[in-house]
Amino acid sequence: MSHSFHIPVLGLGYSIDTPLKVARYGISSVLSIVDDELVERMRAYHSQNRSVDYNAIGKLENNSRSRRITAYLNFLSDCINQDFKALKQQDFTDGSDICRYFELLPDTSKLKHGYELMMEYPEGDAKQVFKSVLKNTMRMGSIDVNIMAKVDKMNYIDGKFTGDLHTDALAALKGFAESKLQASVVLSAGMNPKLYSYMENFKDFFPDENNTLKKKIILKVSDFRSALIQAKFLAKKGLWVSEFRIESGLNCGGHAFATEGYLLGPILEEFKTKRNDMYQELFEMYQLVLKQKGTIVAKEPRQKITVQGGIGTASEHQFLLQHYQLDATGWGSPFLLVPEVTNVDVHTLTQLTGATEQDFYLSDASPLGIRFNYFSNSTIEQQRIERIKKGRPGSPCTKKYLCNNTEFTEQAICTASREYQHLKIKSLQTAGLSAEEYEKQFKEVTGKICLCEGLCSSNYLKYDMLKAKENKAVAICPGPNLAYFADVYSLDEMVGHIYGKINLLEQVERPHVFIKELNLYIDYLQEDIKQQLQQFSDKKIKQLNGFKLQLAEGIDYYKKLFSEMADQASDEFRQLYEQLANSKNKLDTLIVG
Repeated sequence: MSHSFHIPVLGLGYSIDTPLKVARYGISSVLSIVDDELVERMRAYHSQNRSVDYNAIGKLENNSRSRRITAYLNFLSDCINQDFKALKQQDFTDGSDICRYFELLPDTSKLKHGYELMMEYPEGDAKQVFKSVLKNTMRMGSIDVNIMAKVDKMNYIDGKFTGDLHTDALAALKGFAESKLQASVVLSAGMNPKLYSYMENFKDFFPDENNTLKKKIILKVSDFRSALIQAKFLAKKGLWVSEFRIESGLNCGGHAFATEGYLLGPILEEFKTKRNDMYQELFEMYQLVLKQKGTIVAKEPRQKITVQGGIGTASEHQFLLQHYQLDATGWGSPFLLVPEVTNVDVHTLTQLTGATEQDFYLSDASPLGIRFNYFSNSTIEQQRIERIKKGRPGSPCTKKYLCNNTEFTEQAICTASREYQHLKIKSLQTAGLSAEEYEKQFKEVTGKICLCEGLCSSNYLKYDMLKAKENKAVAICPGPNLAYFADVYSLDEMVGHIYGKINLLEQVERPHVFIKELNLYIDYLQEDIKQQLQQFSDKKIKQLNGFKLQLAEGIDYYKKLFSEMADQASDEFRQLYEQLANSKNKLDTLIVG
């Protein structure tokens, strides 16, 4: 692996073509394959730009969703392989892409040491051999895809259900599985047994004659227990989890899956402690099932553990890798400020660089009913408010990816849609609610935004791809960590920051990644307590007390951890102790029940 970080999926459109921009430099990234309309339009756009033949796949054609995804992924694979081949053919001259490949590497990289040594060699046969050896060691970054496992809408044509194999998540998986990519699918947002079982139908998820997995599985998880349950389910089908991608429950971008008070540090400690036992348990199950299927696993497959969510400094990056023995970290939201890597329109980019901590918050804006990290200055928020003022709340529902409500209709509709909000508000008006309760529920109903369009608009604006009358309001969902980055950066600057070559946050007051997450969880608990004030049940009191206890145990863990590290950087960790004490005091003031 060239780099010790990856770029996670960023919304629907923000990283839709990121691999095209960074894979040739050995940097791995993830794109979403939720929206096949976006995928098709991006293939058309880039095909035209690269003078590549483009044959459209119509929405109403058979298996159009999976075929569109396969076609786009194959297109990316072809283009990136061509770009990488061209890069490797360059000579090592100042400013060349091949030099950039090596200069982006961390200073600890043996490959980079070799490059620096080669550049000092005098011209001659030995230097040419050295160049050839270096080029043979170069590797592209992975072109990975993300599927939200439970976003699995049923599809209909002329009112008839198209069948289980054509639901959104399964069709997306088919599109990836049938592509020529040698890459990974990141499964997020919980477990979908139907989707997991469907993977058995594709040979690329099983080892070939060389014991190689052409398609790998990455589970994005927020705790050890759920990781093990999902991995065992897959192992019993002969499917190997090649990576557990641990993400902070709250200190992340997009949808936030809060744990029951389990903090990132203790979660990572559990993975570190139980990693080998888990591996052996899973491998024995996996090996046995494959043997029954007629495949002998001659070589133990690799299993990585990585972490992402709120990491913001080189020292945090390095500490997490070393202390928890991780394979890599994920850096997502900061790359939204790197225009050569992600697709953020100029207006939104300007808004983000001038934002403060208060502009990023945990909202109820997602139609999925899952808490959602949100940017308050986005143009889709302004549009939402204007529509309410005009007496027309809700959005026209054109894509229907998040349709999951059957309260008023036989076929599921989206809670952000104008249709649903009109029907729901009408029902509230006849429900005999008090003015206060009506207002509360009205705000809850009209607080939803259209993510299907909003998370693509910025991409279309940046590439000047908007169709006539297409909604140009932008939704963007960075993690709270983005508040501390206040400029537009180059790829070289952001990678340099990750590896400690430069410091983009110099003079910026920013809490440590562990402290920030702890405070987010305390705020989350405080909000939950406030919502229950009028109707505390015994069950809820028990749950909230358990949540609070987990946070207190997490604080004790951090106290011990920081004391062990105190000699390494006394000033820094003295500040951490103070921040930890402040967080504990705030937690202690919270009264449940």
